[in-house]
Order: sequence, then C-alpha cells, then structure tokens
Amino acid sequence: MSMQSLAMIENWPVPTAAAAVVRADGTVVGSHGPTDRRFPLASVTKPLAAYAALVAYEEGAIEFDEAAGPDGATVRHLLAHTSGLAFDEHRIQAAPGARRIYSNAGFEVLGDHIAKATDIPFADYLHQAVLEPLGMTSTTLEGSPAKDGVSTVDDLVRFAAEVQAPRLLDPRTVLEAMTVVHPGLSGILPGYGSQKPNDWGLGFEIRDGKSPHWTGASSSPRTVGHFGQSGTFLWIDPDAGAACVALTDRAFGPWAIEAWPPFTDAVLADLRG
Repeated sequence: MSMQSLAMIENWPVPTAAAAVVRADGTVVGSHGPTDRRFPLASVTKPLAAYAALVAYEEGAIEFDEAAGPDGATVRHLLAHTSGLAFDEHRIQAAPGARRIYSNAGFEVLGDHIAKATDIPFADYLHQAVLEPLGMTSTTLEGSPAKDGVSTVDDLVRFAAEVQAPRLLDPRTVLEAMTVVHPGLSGILPGYGSQKPNDWGLGFEIRDGKSPHWTGASSSPRTVGHFGQSGTFLWIDPDAGAACVALTDRAFGPWAIEAWPPFTDAVLADLRG
C-alpha cells in the first residue's frame, strides 16, 4: 500500500515532523520523517495515563466509581473531564457530572490517586503497567500525567496498535474507555471552541459529530484520540481499521487547524486505497 499522504508533513510550517499509520495487528503501513526522534507530547500524554488507569482498574487497585478529586467526584469523572475541576488549577468550577471541563488538574489528581492506591509513583506505574510491556523504550513521563510525556512515533504506534487490539487489557475495558461518559454534556474543546455535545470517554476524546475538529471530514464518528498543544496528535479510527500518529516541534496553532484535517482525509483516502 502506498501512503503518499504522509509526505504532506513536508509542507507543514514546522521545523521537524514525523508521522506513521498503524493497523490493529501492529503493521506499520507507512511512515515519514524521524520516527525515532523524541518529542514532547503535551496532552497526547493523557491517553497513556488513562491506559495506566485502566490497568489499575483491572488489577483491582482502583474502581471507576470510587471517590477521587472534588467532593462527590470519582475516578470516572476525572478520566472523563467531568469532575468539575478547572482547566489548569485545582479550583472547582462545577458539580461533578454537570459540565465537561477539560482539566489538566483532573489528570494530576488522578495520577496522585493511583500513586496512593498502588504505592508506586505514577510515572513508575505508567512505565510498569503500559510502557514496558508494550516495548515503548523511548517514552518517559517527566512530570504531570496530563501533559509531560515525551515519546517517539515508533513508540506511539505500539500504543495505537494496543488500543486497537488490546493485549494488556480486556477489550471490553478499552471499549468502555472509547464510549461516551455522561452523554450530552457541552464544553470547550481547547483550540476549537464550544462543542455541543463535547463527547469524551475515559481519557480518550471521541470525535462523534464535532465541528470544527482536528481530525478529518471523512473521519468516522467512532474515531478516538487526542491532540497536544506541542503540535502532536494520535487518532484511532475503528472504521478505517487504522491509527495515525503525528509529532512535531511547533506549538499547536492556526497552522495545525489548517493542516491536520486535509492530512487526515488524505491518509484515510490512502487507506481506502
């Protein structure tokens, strides 16, 4: 299969970019750029942290509906950005389950909660639960579980293959993470404004009918993933049977809003072949 679409990253106004497409069986159907180069992930860290939370759940260290974070909030609320915590500070803005408030603070509280429950610092737990078993040897968490991951395209395709065909988790757990928690809630999708509804699963953003959006016009509503303010994204489109990772060293901005959707549409067209 020719994945000429990936060469479009050459035209992005960024110093460095790398991208790859991977199927559920781990087959990398195309890649472009320095896929072994480490880039700061920004919020693409969140799906990795969420996956560690899912492992902690399956190990019995935590329950989705146990208390965590603000009064009345649970692990599930923290993962789904419905705990009521503010975007970047530990301040309560809403009652749990009332609004979708995208929250770095929520993921930091979640990391602390898992660290207490497992008696392992969260970065170490992520390493043991997810990174090491998947062979993600170039990936580290250097601070906040919300935004301080560093990784390579090569490592993230391993993760994207895992999410498509889980080996570390029961597929039903991953399906739950890719299913809307608290359907119908509105909220701000950072960089893209108010979305009604602003659907999320457990740590994964769900595309559904969002517009504008960072994925493509032809991306299926079932597409899940995340983008990061460091100019990074990872999407998994079950209808296409593939996932795409793109990492850059230029902060997200108008260039990305313009460049990413046509890129994704071209990748999906290549996959349909």
